[in-house]
Amino acid sequence: MSELIKAGFETLTEAGYQPEVAYFECLHELKLIVDLIYRGGLSYMRYSVSDTAEQGDYSGRTAHHHQADAEEMRKILAEIRNGSFAKAWIEENEKGCPNFLATRQREQQHPIEQLGPNFAP
Repeated sequence: MSELIKAGFETLTEAGYQPEVAYFECLHELKLIVDLIYRGGLSYMRYSVSDTAEQGDYSGRTAHHHQADAEEMRKILAEIRNGSFAKAWIEENEKGCPNFLATRQREQQHPIEQLGPNFAP
């Protein structure tokens, strides 16, 4: 989810949208969408948004992207099941978490994170 939010934000800001608008569209409205899905499933969410937004939901993804995402999810699940994820995480901790901490710091510097605390819609 984090990568999708950042990719959407980057796409909009690179296209010239104000960062505040991109933040609102890609991160702030996510809770609304998730709440609608939680309340009644995907069909309820689609019913609750505009027809244009619903059409965007249908046309915004291709089977190719879905298949690639599913393959990546299967790979991650396999790493969890076979213990390699846990092993790598234990090794990372034994080394003092250098990769984890560097990633955390890099992620905290992303423009959407810099904007978020200052943006109260």
